[in-house]
Amino acid sequence: MTKKQDPKSWQLATKLVRGGTRRSNFGETSEAIFMNSGFCYDSAETAESRFNGSAPGFVYSRYSNPTLAMLEDRLALMEGAERCCVLASGMAAVFASMMCQLKAGDHVVASRVIFGSCYYIITQVLPRFGIEYTLVDGTDLDAWKKAFRKNTAVVFVETPANPTLSLVDIAAVAKLCKKARACLILDNVFSTPLLQHPLKLGADLVVYSTTKHIDGQGRSLGGAVLGKQKFIDEILLPFHRHTGPAMSPFNAWITLKGLETLPLRVERQCSNAHAIAEMLEKHPKIARVYYPGLKSHPEYALAKKQMSHGGPMIAFEVKGGKKAAFRFMNGLNTIDISNNLGDAKSLITHPASSTHANIEAKERVKLGITDSLVRLSVGIEDIADLTGDIKQALAQK
Repeated sequence: MTKKQDPKSWQLATKLVRGGTRRSNFGETSEAIFMNSGFCYDSAETAESRFNGSAPGFVYSRYSNPTLAMLEDRLALMEGAERCCVLASGMAAVFASMMCQLKAGDHVVASRVIFGSCYYIITQVLPRFGIEYTLVDGTDLDAWKKAFRKNTAVVFVETPANPTLSLVDIAAVAKLCKKARACLILDNVFSTPLLQHPLKLGADLVVYSTTKHIDGQGRSLGGAVLGKQKFIDEILLPFHRHTGPAMSPFNAWITLKGLETLPLRVERQCSNAHAIAEMLEKHPKIARVYYPGLKSHPEYALAKKQMSHGGPMIAFEVKGGKKAAFRFMNGLNTIDISNNLGDAKSLITHPASSTHANIEAKERVKLGITDSLVRLSVGIEDIADLTGDIKQALAQK
């Protein structure tokens, strides 16, 4: 009998097509969707053993089921993590990764430029539970060093940051976290799991909104937390199971399908993004371009060190403020206005009035989220159509 190959030995593209597959007795080629809420047992003793963990198997789809388990196994293979837990959305993943381990009296440190909902959780929700926070300039290592306290329990980082694409030195911050015995949670959405590997750089947990590039076609919500098996099993899963942010089996199935084409999509998106960023940098109506793959990016050297490409996301400032930015966006014919990102379709948004509108205007300016800033999630369309659309929109008066 032929010995089965260890999935860990496969190349990434193969892992994303075949990793974690569980076939039923029907031998289906595509992954099955198990839409059931519960499971039956052949005896009361079997039920008892499932619930106390002495025997493998599923007990309730709020905990897990075969479709979710396939996705978790495949994501763990992709990330090189021991374990994964999928949740209903990216924000459910962010919130659960923090709250499963925090308590009153703890302290959280986070990079200052983060997604609006993450900013809200850290600055508004956590203090209600007696948890303190400090926001720092993510690019300033001295600021990171000064921010740690004896009660610092969690550090949250986005890099590249949403929406300015500023970078944080993951390895350097990870060393500080290890010294302080704080858990480093890294939001890796903008870089995608293909371009940056936070666990290898010292992060304890990686979180994703699978809604973004992993699904990649604007079809389903989802989130994931990846890390050590001990943490996921003993700290995160009890919180997840008892608070209920479960992913739908149907959404898990859609996400499995998205993973199959992830490398192909991201490669095209990155190629398109780099070309657009270079074009924008030379355009007279653009004040500034933020793209880690350009030498003009303040953290270009760091990007070369911890990312394999500049990525599929661009931010840039249109000369003339909000009025000019809106005129440009309204003039686009191919690119859609949407606050989502990571789609096969190119999408553009105005962060100050959408994704980061919950942050006070003065604070937004400090963060670099000006009224002239737009964020472009680059898709897989033909590059000539994208550049042509951007040029004609910028030419409008």
